[in-house]
Amino acid sequence: FNLSVPRSRCPKCNTPIKFYDNIPVISWLLLRGKCRQCSNPISFRYPAIELLSGTMCFTVSYLFPFSYFAIAAVIFTLVLIALTFIDIDTMLLPDQITLPLLWSGLYLALVGWSPVSLTDAVIGAMAGYLILWSIYWGFKLLTGKEGMGYGDFKLLAALGAWMGWQLLPLVIILSSLVGAVIGSVILVMNKQGRDTALPFGPYLAAAGWISLLWGDQILASYLQFAGLE
Repeated sequence: FNLSVPRSRCPKCNTPIKFYDNIPVISWLLLRGKCRQCSNPISFRYPAIELLSGTMCFTVSYLFPFSYFAIAAVIFTLVLIALTFIDIDTMLLPDQITLPLLWSGLYLALVGWSPVSLTDAVIGAMAGYLILWSIYWGFKLLTGKEGMGYGDFKLLAALGAWMGWQLLPLVIILSSLVGAVIGSVILVMNKQGRDTALPFGPYLAAAGWISLLWGDQILASYLQFAGLE
C-alpha cells in the first residue's frame, strides 16, 4: 500500500476508478461530485487538493527557468503536498517519503543541478535533523512529554538538503509562527486543551516551500531592513 498501489477506488462500493473518471478537477465536475457506480458523494477535498497542486506547480514553473532543478522543484512541491495531508490525517510523516526527499536533495547538490553546494546541503541535512532532535529531547527532559515526532526531524533534514543550512532559520521561524497562529485557532474552534497533539509537518512543509521559492529575497529584505546589508 503506497501512493500508487492499489489503484484509486470508491471507498463505499470499492469499484476501481476508470482513468477518464480520474482526471483532476474535470472528472469531479462531470460526475457532479458522485461515484459513477453507486452515487456515493466524492469529497470536495479531492478537487481542492488537485487545484492546490496545480497552482503551486505552476508557480514553481513560472518562477524557475527551465532546468533539471526546476523539474525537481515541481516534484518537491508535490511531495510536500502529499506529506502535508498524510500528516494531517495520520499524524505521521512516512520514511518512505521523507528519506527519498532527503537523499534526492543531496543528489541534486552532488551532480551540480542544485543551486546549493554539496557542503551546504550536507550541513543543512545534519543541522535540520539535529535542531529538532535537540528541541525534542530538551522538551522531553523538562516536561516528560514528547513535543514532536521523528518524522519532523527527517523532514527538516530534507529541507536542509534542498536549500542548505543558510535557510534553515527562516524555515523554523516561518513554521513556528504559522503553526502557533493556526494551531491556536484550531484549538479554540474545536474547544480543545493546550495538550492536544497537532501535526507540525504541514507548517514545516509550507515554510520549506516558501523558503525554496522566496527565501533569498526574504532574507535580503530582512537584512536590509535591519541595516545589516
